[in-house]
Amino acid sequence: MVAESLIFSPFPIQGLTLKNRITMAPLYLGYAHNDGGVSPLTLDHYTEMAGSGAALVVVEHTMMHPSGIATPNSLRVDDDRYIPGLSELARVIHDKGAITFLQINHCGRYAFFAPEKWTPSPIRVGETMTKEMTREQIDWAVQSYAAAAKRVREAGFDGVEIHGGMAYLIVQFLSPRTNLRTDLYGGSLKNRMRFPLAVFDAVKATVGDDFPVGYRFSADEEVPDGLHPEETVFLAQELEKRGVAYLSVMAGSYDAYNLMEYREKEKKEAHMAHYAGEIKRAATKTPIITAGRIKTPETAERILREGTADLIGLARVLLADPLWPKKAKGEVSESIIQCDPNCSFCMKRTSSGKPAFCARWEKGRRQAFLEKIGETLEDSV
Repeated sequence: MVAESLIFSPFPIQGLTLKNRITMAPLYLGYAHNDGGVSPLTLDHYTEMAGSGAALVVVEHTMMHPSGIATPNSLRVDDDRYIPGLSELARVIHDKGAITFLQINHCGRYAFFAPEKWTPSPIRVGETMTKEMTREQIDWAVQSYAAAAKRVREAGFDGVEIHGGMAYLIVQFLSPRTNLRTDLYGGSLKNRMRFPLAVFDAVKATVGDDFPVGYRFSADEEVPDGLHPEETVFLAQELEKRGVAYLSVMAGSYDAYNLMEYREKEKKEAHMAHYAGEIKRAATKTPIITAGRIKTPETAERILREGTADLIGLARVLLADPLWPKKAKGEVSESIIQCDPNCSFCMKRTSSGKPAFCARWEKGRRQAFLEKIGETLEDSV
């Protein structure tokens, strides 16, 4: 891939200029301290990601309320005490020449470390049923997203991203399979969109028009009774009217992983790109990011030239080879180390409560990482 390619052309996002079209998509790795604070491991990881050559680094989902925490090692932004650590995180990313947004999230039914799960309707989680959120809790959730976004700005990030994907709380309100409410927040698509749009409006009003607000956008849940583009295109259009900085389009959900059809589909290169194209045709003025195992520069270039998306998101691909952008540009001559679609080792690590690393890393790098976290090679498998 040569430097004149579209991948390495600059791109504007609401007053910011990305030096190229490569973004680091948010990826949870379990590197935070047990209290949700930024750890040295977090700083080391994002320093490397920012030095990869990617123009935009989006920091993984960071919890905006105690009721929505995914794991003890999830980053948090639900209290002012987290601002100093997040400021240091923004600084190390900026020092490597990248622009950075921080993603804020509430896991809803998937909040494993919460005394009471917040969900739009009662949902069976293991042996128990969650309770339907009250109107007061909905209002508090909206305010908490806004307060978290304010802390993101105070910490020195260039923008904030609202997590509206992976069937977390926002999607649980939007989806007809998890939102069975009969009030203003349930039923029709207009009502199911009320909570996501209220969150966006509150965040935007709090951070101001000069601070970009992006949105991780679920185009399709990839389950039969879930969200599909015939509905999500309308949310995209509403977000565009409100001045969203970009839509980072994704598909799938935790429940989709239970379907063999989806598990096979998810292994294919650029498997989510066509959804980005559908959303781009609906929200024609909004920058669109696509991700989903975009393993080669040739595939990335084709997506951009076909107009399917404006920006390329790399997550596990960049974890496997942080030199991907420099190799694509020809600054490093070695071949790109590709993420193995049949592996899922990093996901197995985080699912077991361990910090993730890539099975494709060479032995010396793996050994150095394990020494940092007090494990041996034998313990890591």
